[in-house]
Amino acid sequence: MSCELALEIECEVVRARLDASDGLVLIDCREPDEHATARIAGARLIPMSQLEVLAGELQHLRETEIAVHCHHGVRSLRVVHWLREQGFAKAQSMAGGIDRWSQAIDPSVPRY
Repeated sequence: MSCELALEIECEVVRARLDASDGLVLIDCREPDEHATARIAGARLIPMSQLEVLAGELQHLRETEIAVHCHHGVRSLRVVHWLREQGFAKAQSMAGGIDRWSQAIDPSVPRY
């Protein structure tokens, strides 16, 4: 029986896990200009456009639970599919992206 994680994780769960410092790694797959506009504290910027080039920097996270976010959750799902194909079985997309984070978790994060 497979214990595969769902492809998506809710932002409330991400917030709780980050608050608990339980090892969840948050990756922002948006572009640098978007990251400059709005960001979640502690998220590591690895733009989707540079993912294949920067993938080597992620190898040490292969067994780590990873939440990937973008603006609304579309790009992060694509990134998660790619990461899982590369053996990152614990990668998940943050549903709704930073836009939902701004609405549900931290309204100080600008919406754009």
